[in-house]
Amino acid sequence: MSFVGPRPLLPEYISRYTTYQRRRHAVKPGITGWAQVHGRNAITWDQKFSLDVWYVDHRSFCLDIKILWLTLVKSLSHDGISQPGHATMPEFMGTAKVNQQHE
Repeated sequence: MSFVGPRPLLPEYISRYTTYQRRRHAVKPGITGWAQVHGRNAITWDQKFSLDVWYVDHRSFCLDIKILWLTLVKSLSHDGISQPGHATMPEFMGTAKVNQQHE
């Protein structure tokens, strides 16, 4: 595990991933990531996977420094901790729409 990378998800979600969503595993998981500084748990699963894959495609040392800085700023503001009606985020059930767009 590294400091920056897509946050690891529950192992039972792996069988629900599309080929596109599996691309998030091309890098080590991290404590914080691009999806965390762009909405954390307040964004949809589709958005989270898109942000994770964007990070995989654009990762760099400078981007990691930016993510670490934004993580500090976001953690102090408590922004995006949960989705309305959920303690954190609803269970990932798979996404048919993402299947059609990216496979």
